[in-house]
Amino acid sequence: MKNNVFPFLFLFVLLIGCREIISPTEKVDVLIVGGGASGSMAGIQSARMGATTLIVEEGPWLGGMLTSSGVSAIDGNYNLYSGLWDEFRQKLYDYYGGPDSVKTGWVSNVLFEPSVGEKIIKEMASAESNLRLIFNTRLDTLRKIDEGWLVEFVGANGRHIVEASVVIDGTELGDVAKMAGIPYDIGMDSRYETGEDIAPEKSNDIIQDMTYVVILQDFGENVDKTIERPFHYDPTPFLCTCQGKCDPDTLSRILWPCDKMMEYGRLPNNKFMINWPIYGNDYYLNVIDMPPSEREKAYEKAKWFTRCYLYYLQTELGFKHLGIAEGEFPSEDGFPLIPYHRESRRIKGMVRFTINDLAQPYNQEFSLYRTGIAVGDYPVDHHHAAYPDQSMVPDLHFYPVPSYTVPLGTLIPQTTKDFIVAEKSISVTNIVNGTTRLQPVCILLGQAAGTLAALSVRNNQTPAEVSVREVQKYLLQANAYLMPYSDVTPNDLYWEDIQKIGAVGIIKGEGKNVGWTNVTMFYPDSVMTAKALKSGINEIVPNMSIDFEDDKILTVQEGLDIVLKLANSLRNKPYNEDIIEAGKRLWAHFNFGTFDSAAPVTRAQMAVLLNRVADPFSINVDMNGRFVYGQAGCRH
Repeated sequence: MKNNVFPFLFLFVLLIGCREIISPTEKVDVLIVGGGASGSMAGIQSARMGATTLIVEEGPWLGGMLTSSGVSAIDGNYNLYSGLWDEFRQKLYDYYGGPDSVKTGWVSNVLFEPSVGEKIIKEMASAESNLRLIFNTRLDTLRKIDEGWLVEFVGANGRHIVEASVVIDGTELGDVAKMAGIPYDIGMDSRYETGEDIAPEKSNDIIQDMTYVVILQDFGENVDKTIERPFHYDPTPFLCTCQGKCDPDTLSRILWPCDKMMEYGRLPNNKFMINWPIYGNDYYLNVIDMPPSEREKAYEKAKWFTRCYLYYLQTELGFKHLGIAEGEFPSEDGFPLIPYHRESRRIKGMVRFTINDLAQPYNQEFSLYRTGIAVGDYPVDHHHAAYPDQSMVPDLHFYPVPSYTVPLGTLIPQTTKDFIVAEKSISVTNIVNGTTRLQPVCILLGQAAGTLAALSVRNNQTPAEVSVREVQKYLLQANAYLMPYSDVTPNDLYWEDIQKIGAVGIIKGEGKNVGWTNVTMFYPDSVMTAKALKSGINEIVPNMSIDFEDDKILTVQEGLDIVLKLANSLRNKPYNEDIIEAGKRLWAHFNFGTFDSAAPVTRAQMAVLLNRVADPFSINVDMNGRFVYGQAGCRH
């Protein structure tokens, strides 16, 4: 009897062990691989819209570049109070004590400790009952099935298999898109391919410099926190990092006083983000198509370079009291969990967003701005100073642009179904990536990706089949901007009306660059001229005439007459409310003051009339921004 027990016991233990190693297949609506700036927000938005959602993150933290990379100084969107970006920012204000409490360094208006940012994002994610998080687990295989994807992961607890209706790539380098077989570009595009005059003549595989950031802490003047001298340390690359060590007349960059330089990335609680581009710790590596093992070896080179820079700061510049912050990251050496990647694969999407589309949105063959889902306002900022051959790289340091909106089609691959891309892997040109890569934009891209995925599941459609206007409607409900107007905020009663009419293009904003500030202005309180209205109306109803001279300032009555005419042109039946009574009702609702039909009508008032009476936003558009008549978008 004793001889028969052992084989059964052995088999029982083996079966138990196998059950622990390979978990049952988990079925979800939306699977997000990568919990970075985009991935975490995609998961939060998808779950809020009712989709069962799973984020699988290779590391122990959410937030990506915001947290795990240590880039906790937000670039741009300070006057664009959009969606989850604004929600995250407000939570930082609440944590630290208001807007002024996070204006600690001069590079940004919003600086924070990475550990605090991660805590906030994790709290936001954990509050969603439809969202589950898995950490320290890497993607192993990905296979397309009839109704979505079958995905296998490997983690500390063995293999985890997930069946998902929609997959979102939220990784830093677009690794899931590559595994799915989606075509992509790496490096600079030829101007002859993209039509961008500032692009190089020939394409190449040069990408932006990466940075292995380090967070320092002030331990007090009498404390020496100097690190061990790095192997092969050479101070030469850093001699011109600030004033005093080299001749500034020989350089094309401004050199700052060394103390001023260190204040660049000052964080709350006497910490400092070291992410300095001027002869600092930017480092050139192109790891995008490397296998994981080779990437890790390459990352050690970038980390070594930052160690050398830190040693230089401590020994040559006298900042020995600044040491690696204690307890900031769950890493043995105190460094961030991952490097800061400024560039990734860029998929070939349903549309490709070029600098021409961004800089002059109203003068292109396709009106991609009509499909906008995420806004940004940072200049085109390319880091190439660490590339060995400077003759190969164009000077794109803070190339001026207006504020802009990213088209929905950039998130959707051309042919691969049930798949959405976010973060820095969307379908933009190399030049445009220099601004869409920034943190607020990636947050908002994630929110849009989560919205699209949830609607795809809800409607039983592929992401490409989901109505552009439906995605935009749900983004507006979440206070996310479609159009990058900096002079109209969600606190304004007519914000949604202006967003919708701007996205239709009947009343257009004015984009401009003023120094560091990139804006698009709607001018809500300015008077409405016939010229500013004609072209926009004729784009949606080509044969509708507006019989006024271009410089004519329209009255409220004339505005009402135009809106009624447009409403009857767009509807299958005549508008049935008395137009004067409609005007009075809207004037009272929006606190426009005394209704006077002979008074000049403002641009904000005209937007309200257009949206509430004619409702042109209900006419859907395709991914290229062309009106699709007979296909409803979204009624009020």
